[in-house]
Amino acid sequence: MEKKHNTPHEGGPGPGPNMAAANAKDFSGTWKKLLQYCKKYWPAMIAAIIAAAAGTVLTLLGPDKISELTGVIMDGIMTGIDMDAVAKIGFTLVAFYACSWLLSLVQQLMMSETTQRVSRSLRNDISRKINRLPMWYYNRTTTGDILSRVTNDVDTVAQSLQQSVGTLISSLTLFVGSLIMMLKTNVTLAITAVVATIIGFALMGIIMGRSQKYFAAQQKALGAVNGHIEEMYSGHTVVKAYNGEEKSQKTFHELNENLRGNGFKAMCLAGMMQPLMGFIGNFGYVAVCVVGAMLTMDGKIGFEVIVAFMLYVRYFTQPLSQLGQATQSLQQAAAAGERVFEFLEAEEMADESGKKKRYKQAKGQVVFDHVRFGYEDTDKIVIKDFSAMAKPGQKIAIVGPTGAGKTTLVNLLMRFHELQGGEIRIDGVPISEMTREYVHSQFCMVLQDTWIFEGTVRENLMYCSDSNEVNMVKACKAVGLHHFIRTLPKGYDTVLDDQVSLSQGQRQQLTIARAMIANRPMLILDEATSSVDTRTELQIQTAMDELMKDRTSFVIAHRLSTIKNADLILVLKEGDIVESGTHEQLLEQNGFYAELYNSQFDQTA
Repeated sequence: MEKKHNTPHEGGPGPGPNMAAANAKDFSGTWKKLLQYCKKYWPAMIAAIIAAAAGTVLTLLGPDKISELTGVIMDGIMTGIDMDAVAKIGFTLVAFYACSWLLSLVQQLMMSETTQRVSRSLRNDISRKINRLPMWYYNRTTTGDILSRVTNDVDTVAQSLQQSVGTLISSLTLFVGSLIMMLKTNVTLAITAVVATIIGFALMGIIMGRSQKYFAAQQKALGAVNGHIEEMYSGHTVVKAYNGEEKSQKTFHELNENLRGNGFKAMCLAGMMQPLMGFIGNFGYVAVCVVGAMLTMDGKIGFEVIVAFMLYVRYFTQPLSQLGQATQSLQQAAAAGERVFEFLEAEEMADESGKKKRYKQAKGQVVFDHVRFGYEDTDKIVIKDFSAMAKPGQKIAIVGPTGAGKTTLVNLLMRFHELQGGEIRIDGVPISEMTREYVHSQFCMVLQDTWIFEGTVRENLMYCSDSNEVNMVKACKAVGLHHFIRTLPKGYDTVLDDQVSLSQGQRQQLTIARAMIANRPMLILDEATSSVDTRTELQIQTAMDELMKDRTSFVIAHRLSTIKNADLILVLKEGDIVESGTHEQLLEQNGFYAELYNSQFDQTA
């Protein structure tokens, strides 16, 4: 591309306190969005919650039966133990615990299935969203950050749903149920256990309030690290050529240190919960043992009550530790979910469902009528007042210095950006009245940046085309690529991956052949032969001339020798047409075009 408008890298020193506080405050808001998003999975989630609660209730009934069993044994020590009663209670306990295990298993399976469906749905929505976002969004956001949202953030949300929802319900049920059973068994011991755990709740609340902002900052820092790695990997040749390893490493260390710092703070605060709850639980044991011993000595309770209470205290304090872990997981999910929903809620391109879907195939007349455009993230107007007309079948060359607006102009023609003023018409119809799909379907496009995906040569050549084998081979022969493809291990069925090395020139030949195979009524060439040698360029130019017959063609070129035969040359400077005409006419004017043309020979002399 000729001109890019990128905002500074998102890595930086990390989010400021205001942003972190905002993310912390939106914890409940993000979970409301997530639960609303999961609405169609609510029946399965509710069933899993019921299974978790029922399994926990059965677990809670165990200590009562153990107390009853202890009482039977204590009563029979002197007179003889009633083994039938012991067996009956024992089998009842086994049934309770077996059913509890089965219900927990059902809950785990249902939540696993649900979370995988939710994560699949999130990824599908993100994939669809990517195609609906305007081009300026990608100019402002790094590729690595978007990938981090698709992978890391979605996985974090899914893992949290699977691990925390069931744990949260089981823990709450266990906590409330054990409290009820304790009060039912002995009020004094119940109050003792409750007082010992109140401190745990208070400390948990304080830790949650402080740790959430660091979880949000951690997810943002992770996206920045991924963005930097992706940029450095894709441009590693340039980094090495300019000895930029040290600078790249320094930037990575800064981003990595920011991630480590936020991650350490988040995990350190969250990690305090489990040992803290363990201490509170042990403190509860001690308190119950001391008070229980005093009550036993006074004859107010029997030994079996203390046995039951020891289990109830474990059930009562254990959920606090589990709640701490679930809360930590929920905080991570909220931070990740906020980034996912921020992407899904980003402004989309205007809806075009009401537009006419089908027009006849374009004849190729293109009119630029006082076109005006400037990128949204800058105040600079790139195209000021551009007017021109291309007749069907004409070859229109667009030349000018770097930054004049040449590539921006064809991007506007393709509706990659929307006009801020004026109008572009194809066959008399404004492109704003056409769907983007229709506009794109009328153009073949070959850019400076070649795009080859991992797949066979055939798949790359026939991308989104329904042409046949004959046309494919003909196009490859025309651009001088057929012989090279025949030398590959499997010819046209060779998979293009890291094992198959293509030169930049060969990649460009492949993309030009792809455009020839698409065979559309209009053609855009953005410096299409910039990476090929002179001999190959002549061969491709001959093929291009054949391809351009009876097609309206827009050619952006820096090597002006390649557009001598253009029907019309538009000379751009700072977003305006300063000269127009054929090659000979412009040389005769001895103006800006002549200066550009002659300067190329001066440089090569």
